[in-house]
Amino acid sequence: MAYADKVFIDNCKDILENGSWDTGQNVRTRWEDGTAAHTIKQFGIVNRYDLSKEFPALTLRRWPIKSCVDEILWIWQKKSNRLTELKSKIWDAWADEDGTIGKAYGYQLGIKHKYAEGEFDQVDRVLYDLKNNPASRRIMTSIYNYADLHAMALYPCAYSMTYNVKGGVLNGILNQRSGDFLTANNWNVCGYAILLHMFARASGLVAGELVHVIADAHIYDRHVDIVKELIKREPRPAPRLVINPDVKDFYDFTVEDFALEDYRPHPFKEKIPVAI
Repeated sequence: MAYADKVFIDNCKDILENGSWDTGQNVRTRWEDGTAAHTIKQFGIVNRYDLSKEFPALTLRRWPIKSCVDEILWIWQKKSNRLTELKSKIWDAWADEDGTIGKAYGYQLGIKHKYAEGEFDQVDRVLYDLKNNPASRRIMTSIYNYADLHAMALYPCAYSMTYNVKGGVLNGILNQRSGDFLTANNWNVCGYAILLHMFARASGLVAGELVHVIADAHIYDRHVDIVKELIKREPRPAPRLVINPDVKDFYDFTVEDFALEDYRPHPFKEKIPVAI
């Protein structure tokens, strides 16, 4: 069984059986028809994925590798907030009149800062430290910039990564303030697993553990029945991630450099409503 499936099933059961509903509260999120989008949630879920053992893609339903990698490259490689530079439509609901998501995500990573060693944006600073100072306990990124929150279409959900090198192995901690479990949990896990592999390859390291910390892990009211059916499924073996061995530079990766072998997920045709 895929370990990611076990984690997902256990987390969903915990949320549904032990979580708290916010139905008595005024919530920001709305469904497309204007109805308040309420959730049942658990606080402080922490999951660990050993990327040296398997790639954490769900088999309970298909994980769209091409779209997810494209988003990671859009944010971390292009450092973009412009939707014309993203192939999927997942961010269209948050687009402003200029076709951007405001000063969010990739925009924040591309801002340069001055250091003793020179001027770097956050991505290039990580690359520099992984190559030149891997023993550092200060290798991290954060896109939760309070000065720019007013200019963001959506406050960052997955907002910080901390990187740590142990014996030639690159580990990372992903901090997330809010996690929509059905829509985005495995998307975030797989996307940041890919990112960890990219940083490791570019730095002469191998990817190790991804630790995922979610402050508010929730299932929306209109997702409950879908989740209940999904977690009844029998998990299948995890796929194997294949990365083009010829690519060594972080900025040379493309969507086509990543593939999953022996990926046989359950079919999933349900349309998942997204709360905005």
